[in-house]
Amino acid sequence: MIFSKIAKMTPDIIAIGSQKIKSIPGGESVELKTLWQDQNAAIIFFRRWGCLFCRLWAKELGEIAPILKKNNIKLVGIGVEEAGSKEFIDGKFFDDELFCVEDRSTYQMLGFKRFNVVTILTSLLWKQSRDAISKGKSMGLGGDLKGDWVQTGGALFVEKGGNVIRHFAQTGPSDHLPNEEILKLFGLENEYNAETMANKKREEMECNTEAKP
Repeated sequence: MIFSKIAKMTPDIIAIGSQKIKSIPGGESVELKTLWQDQNAAIIFFRRWGCLFCRLWAKELGEIAPILKKNNIKLVGIGVEEAGSKEFIDGKFFDDELFCVEDRSTYQMLGFKRFNVVTILTSLLWKQSRDAISKGKSMGLGGDLKGDWVQTGGALFVEKGGNVIRHFAQTGPSDHLPNEEILKLFGLENEYNAETMANKKREEMECNTEAKP
């Protein structure tokens, strides 16, 4: 299979692979590289378990999870901390494996920036954020204030053995990759069905409410 190499920044996959992550809720510690040792991997780094934007992205990923599984692609969610993870699990926002990093420097190594209080509040006024808030509220996803508000996340898509297919870093708290684009990275775009999958372009949604991320 031929993959699209379109990452703007390619992290040091050997250094990243040696970073430890802890399973949630089990607590087992493993190295990140174990996720792509035996199969292709789609690794989502959430910014905060109680973040409405993260819950929305997680629910949308559920639309393509069966396709990824059918094609032996491991889908994993990782958080920067454990705080709020129980509510995330209880809410059934994400059906695949969950972990948290043992060291926050893992997010720094991946180039995931941190906002400050002023910039994170300002980012809630962006159209992308307002649209996501509207959609998340319409789905009843809720949210809470637990954890690190100012950290952003992203994603890492890795071919079996450690070749980076795509590295994605959020530019804002609601920023994420559409499902169709994720499938395209693995040559599976023909399996995307816009009529049945919820992850549609943000500009197609109406926005009339706001909430905390």
